[in-house]
Amino acid sequence: MSDRLSTTFAALADPTRRAILARLALGETSVLKLAEPFKMSLPAVSKHLKVLERAGLITRTRDAQMRPCRIEARALKEADDWLEEYRRLWEERLDRLDDYLRVLQAQEKKDKLNPNKQRKREKQRGDKK
Repeated sequence: MSDRLSTTFAALADPTRRAILARLALGETSVLKLAEPFKMSLPAVSKHLKVLERAGLITRTRDAQMRPCRIEARALKEADDWLEEYRRLWEERLDRLDDYLRVLQAQEKKDKLNPNKQRKREKQRGDKK
């Protein structure tokens, strides 16, 4: 995967990495603290951190013997911007569907007031009653 967005989504695809990011959203912490809730070795956690670091989702610094990790919001922002386009598209589609359902409900109300129209409409649609 050469493009940054693909690398970001690949990193986010793993639940352990998402949990690590959720913890880092609370603030900078050490690798040892990040590893505590997981039932895996420290080298396994380090591999997850490397994936997140390559994706630009976290940074690791060196502070004496400690290697604190910090979330980097920029990469998440890029993914969110990409998703926002599709969010808008689906919201528009759902709004149109909502409008169409209101029209159908209004027709149904009218049909209840005028049973002859309802039978005619059902006949046109091929409904059997």
